[in-house]
Amino acid sequence: MWSGGVHNVTLLKVCPARLKAVGADDGLADGQFEAIVSVFGNKDSYGDIVIPGAFTDTLAAWAASGDPIPSYWSHRMDDPDYNIGQVLEAKELLPGDPMLPEAIRENGGLWARVQLDLDGGKAPQVYRLLKGRRVTQFSFAYDIVEGGMGQSKREDGSDDYFYELRKLALYELGPTPIGANQETELLGVKSMPIVAGHLLTEIKAGRVLAQRHIDSLRSAQDAIGTVITAAEATNDDEKASTSGTAKTEEPPGAKAEEPARDVSADLSALKSIELSALAD
Repeated sequence: MWSGGVHNVTLLKVCPARLKAVGADDGLADGQFEAIVSVFGNKDSYGDIVIPGAFTDTLAAWAASGDPIPSYWSHRMDDPDYNIGQVLEAKELLPGDPMLPEAIRENGGLWARVQLDLDGGKAPQVYRLLKGRRVTQFSFAYDIVEGGMGQSKREDGSDDYFYELRKLALYELGPTPIGANQETELLGVKSMPIVAGHLLTEIKAGRVLAQRHIDSLRSAQDAIGTVITAAEATNDDEKASTSGTAKTEEPPGAKAEEPARDVSADLSALKSIELSALAD
C-alpha cells in the first residue's frame, strides 16, 4: 500500500495505445489479446515514472496466491458483468526486448496476455471493440508500495524533477475507452478531500506539481469560494428572516449548512496543497 497511508487511495494509470495482438489472426486463441499495460521510463503529465522492477514483487505474489489477476472493463467493479476476463500471463519486458513495440523498445514495459470470457457479460462486445481497434488503451489499478523523488538534467541544463514508482501493488488491469494520450495519465477516483490529502502527502515528501496543475487547483478553489459565498449569503438571509421570533425548531433551510461545511473542508485542503507547493 502507499507508504503515506492516506485513506488507502487506490490509483489508476491509463497507458497509451499499446495493443499488440488480438485473436486468431495474430496467433492467439479466440478471446485473447496481448497488450503493454505500463511503459517504463515515460514521465507522465503528473510527473510519475514507472521504474523497471516495479511489478516484480506483485507479480510474484499473484503467482504464489494461485489466483488470476482479474481484467475489468474500465475499472467497473460495481457490476460483475464488467469483470470480463483474467490475465493468463504477465511479465516485465526490459528495454531492448524484441517483444516490445518499436516505439517503446528503449523504455520497456509490463506485458500481459488476457483471456476474455466470451460466453456472457460485456466481454464479447469488448472483444469486438478490440478487434476493430476502436479501443486500444489499457489501464491498471494499483497502490504505491515504494516511491520517491528523482532528478535529472534536461537538454537545456535545467533540473527536471519526477516521482519514481519503484514498487507497486497491482490489483487489476484491462481495456479502457480513454482517448489517445502520449503520456500516462493519473486518474483520481476518490472524493476531493481524499485526493487533496494524497497530493498533500506527496508534496510534503518533496514532489513537485506542474504549474498547470497548480492553476487547476486555483480554479477549483475559486469555484468552491463562489459556492461558499452564495451559501453564506443564503444562510444570512434565512437568519434575518427568522430573527426576533420565539421559534426553537430549525429553520427550513438549516440543513443547507452541512454541504457548506463539507465544501469548506475541501477549500481548506486545496489551500494547504497550494501553500505547500509554493513553499517547496
